[in-house]
Amino acid sequence: MKGIIVVKIGTSTLTAGTNKISRGKIEDIARQLDRLKENYDIVLVSSGAIATARQFVNIEGWENIVQSKQALSAIGQPKLMQIYSEVFGDFNLRIAQCLMTYRDFENEVSRINTANTISELLAHNYIPVINENDTVAVEELILGDNDKLSALVANLIDADRLIIASDIDGLFDKNPKLHSDARLITEISDLGSISQFIEENDNGLGTGGMTSKINAVKICFEKYITVYIVNGSKPNFIEDSLNDAMPFTKLIPIKE
Repeated sequence: MKGIIVVKIGTSTLTAGTNKISRGKIEDIARQLDRLKENYDIVLVSSGAIATARQFVNIEGWENIVQSKQALSAIGQPKLMQIYSEVFGDFNLRIAQCLMTYRDFENEVSRINTANTISELLAHNYIPVINENDTVAVEELILGDNDKLSALVANLIDADRLIIASDIDGLFDKNPKLHSDARLITEISDLGSISQFIEENDNGLGTGGMTSKINAVKICFEKYITVYIVNGSKPNFIEDSLNDAMPFTKLIPIKE
């Protein structure tokens, strides 16, 4: 029986350090999924709609208010899926778009319907590509980069693990962007002990957006799902984390 993995791909990973979507990075992801498909069913939770829109529109002031971000997302989302479809198609991988809101997880009927849809897609060898429906919901735009959404999806489909691609190698004992002597924490189970390591930045998002990631881990731990926080800028980051062939943080829940 195949394992189920949810992989959260943030905008910083998809843009590969630029201000535009990197087809090369999406190709790197597709190549890995092609090699992993025999042993794993993989669900992608992907940001990047607004970054994609920037490649097609350049209107001053559009990104200053939430409504403009919603409009940009509406422009960029189909373009982003087109890029995914084209690149994944080169590897004979088929994708399906799933746009969700957090209300979908609050209503039991919606939860069942969503879980059934994802299961049906996987059964027919389609890779679900999930994003928040930013035209009707704004949590991703205001609070973070789909970390919470990826955790809720992992819980919903009883995934074996959630891989969160970050812009740093994982959880450090202090902010590695501010302290050169920061040390990577490679494995942890006690979430209560790591709050001391989350050094908030001026923007309130935490170390590399780490606060939202730890909140996502808490959601996964409720159903004993292991979470990997990895550096998505590195090539082959999905396979290498699964094979323990790269430095990253592994968060493992302990069943009582």
